[in-house]
Amino acid sequence: MRKNIARIGFLAALAVTLYLVTSVLRVKSEHGINQNDGMYWQPPDSIDVVMMGTSHIHCNVNTGLLWEKFGIAAYDYSGAEQPLWMTYYYLKELYKYQSPKMVVLDLYAPARFKEDYQYDWIAENIYGMKFSLNKLCMLAVSVEPKELHQYFPSFAVYHSRYDNLEDQDFENFFWNMKDKAAFKGYTPYWGQNPQSRPTVSEGRDDGLTPKSEKYLKKIISYVRRKGSRLVLIAAPYVVTGEDMRTFNRIEKIAKEEGLLFINYNHEYDKMGLDFENDFHDASHLNYWGSCKFTQYLGEFLASCEEIPDRRGQEGYGSWEDNARVIREEVQKRHP
Repeated sequence: MRKNIARIGFLAALAVTLYLVTSVLRVKSEHGINQNDGMYWQPPDSIDVVMMGTSHIHCNVNTGLLWEKFGIAAYDYSGAEQPLWMTYYYLKELYKYQSPKMVVLDLYAPARFKEDYQYDWIAENIYGMKFSLNKLCMLAVSVEPKELHQYFPSFAVYHSRYDNLEDQDFENFFWNMKDKAAFKGYTPYWGQNPQSRPTVSEGRDDGLTPKSEKYLKKIISYVRRKGSRLVLIAAPYVVTGEDMRTFNRIEKIAKEEGLLFINYNHEYDKMGLDFENDFHDASHLNYWGSCKFTQYLGEFLASCEEIPDRRGQEGYGSWEDNARVIREEVQKRHP
């Protein structure tokens, strides 16, 4: 009996040690890893609108403003330069824990990035996801076999981070659950860098690669089977003619599938974007630009009868916390 108790005690201590070490050493980043990891901390079946795609989502869609103005329980479940094949497996991961009424998918990545394997920011879309068969399937279509060792298993990549630890590395435990749940993916930029307003007219519609088109249609089919509504968008940025070739093809697919595709690059004036003050760079809005875009997007979402106003309802306190954290960050940066 004593030996069994000692064995159990040793295994319990080992499990706790592994949990603590893994929680501290795992890579954290606001470019996709935290967005991926943060989804697991959300109250089950609480997300009504999931925003998906690239950094054009988590930099441009202010979840706190969506909550304060419209009572929309939204989450930015996105990653930097995320290709559609990774978005597909993100969706499958999401539906293990959530049953969103609407999926809003930004399509900047297939417009701008054409390679079948996109390595520049791929780690941001991998490390935050829990190990599962779904993750292995995502890796199989995203990483060439010769490159797999750089991303899997994750612990083999981050086990040597001892010299690079920061304060946030010690805030990833179960007793930080309230703070973790308050994070809804939104990570604004604060720079103000004037941009030239684009004037683009493009009639061609041949910009979507075969792999991107394949996975866009898989996403459409999957969301339809799950009973959620899918809305396709292109968030505002300094768009190019090459990008428009892809958006024109996506618009055609959307019409064939009976879906709505909103290219917000046609609606700069309607949302009041100022190209002198509302951009962080040519690709991203800053905080002030994101508020204008989010207000405009929120008005559309609030007009959709399937999206409820959750303000005052039990179980949605983490969205109130999210709005408060964002207000405090704005006050700290611009008192």
